[in-house]
Amino acid sequence: VFAGLAAKSSPPMPRTIPKFGNAADLIDWLALQRNDLELPATALVPEIGEVLAALRLHVLLARMSGSGGTCFGICADPEAVAESLRRDHPGWWVAATKML
Repeated sequence: VFAGLAAKSSPPMPRTIPKFGNAADLIDWLALQRNDLELPATALVPEIGEVLAALRLHVLLARMSGSGGTCFGICADPEAVAESLRRDHPGWWVAATKML
């Protein structure tokens, strides 16, 4: 994945993460952030794009973590989303979690 990174001179990410008053504020901030490895990871493993597309049908924000080992979505009802994903993609490992 790292070998596929086109440019290695992106501006640094924020040094500190702000405190968020609510989930909507967190989602708005995350939507402005980037993952420079998403494009090369998706090119290497197209299933990552499939997972993100499926998540985006159900969640407020979908992202890939790090270099692509995990994709996640932020939503109001993680159990319902997880059940839907398990039904539509029985071969996927799906876990519903809560943010604290």
